Amino acid sequence: MARKKKKDEELEKEEVTLEEDAKEPLGGRFSDDFEEDFEDDLDLEEELELLDTEDLDTDIEEPEKIIDKDEEKKQLYLSCGIHIGTKLLTGDARRFVYRQTNYGLYVIDLTKTDERLNIAAKFLSKYIEEGSERVIVTSVRRYGKEPVKKFCKVLGCKAITTRFIPGSLTNPIIDDYIKDASVVLIVDPHADKVVLKEAKLARVPVVALFDTDDTLKGIDLAIPANNRGKKALGVAFWLLARQIMLELGKINSEDEFPYTVEEFTSKIIPMYKQTQ
Repeated sequence: MARKKKKDEELEKEEVTLEEDAKEPLGGRFSDDFEEDFEDDLDLEEELELLDTEDLDTDIEEPEKIIDKDEEKKQLYLSCGIHIGTKLLTGDARRFVYRQTNYGLYVIDLTKTDERLNIAAKFLSKYIEEGSERVIVTSVRRYGKEPVKKFCKVLGCKAITTRFIPGSLTNPIIDDYIKDASVVLIVDPHADKVVLKEAKLARVPVVALFDTDDTLKGIDLAIPANNRGKKALGVAFWLLARQIMLELGKINSEDEFPYTVEEFTSKIIPMYKQTQ
């Protein structure tokens, strides 16, 4: 009898508890417990250490390779100074700037540089035809001449690294007229202002490396980057050429690109280094 009485009491308690739960709003007691469990911040490293990595599927290793590639590219950007702008900032360039240093230099947002390089590669790949003059690449700046020449040699574009002849895009009568021009890639909107003006008159789209003191006037696609530094220009054209070859299907992965950054970098030694 005592056992039966005890059992009846336990059943009554369960019924009371169920009735209380039914009266309480959905998630009431559960949310209280949830908040209580997460009052303190979780230590992510401690949580990860609790995982038994030996039981994980080997396919999970793939994202780690991607992260490594991204980190490698980030270090490449930082080492060449492609993110270092000037002490001047135009209204057009403001959208591409991350911050300003203590020395007054504006720092370009690398995520936007990388994003625009990929967009430019996709766009230019539509016009690349080996041996044709559809894609014209120009540079008046001395550090830009070698990267431009190598870029055009690899992809079969037309390089102009000497004085640009006015009328080359607009006057069919002159000998230097380029009738098949479909897109122009320039290094510096300031230095390459002649070809920039010509392209605008000829209604040829312009892709340009874009520093913090540049304006978007006449430019259709800007790639925010240091367009004066020797190493920065080498890396920019190397990455652009590699991505275009990927877009064209000439290589299946970045590792198959057979050229080095050094091959795209100017060999000119600055004057201050020559005197040392």
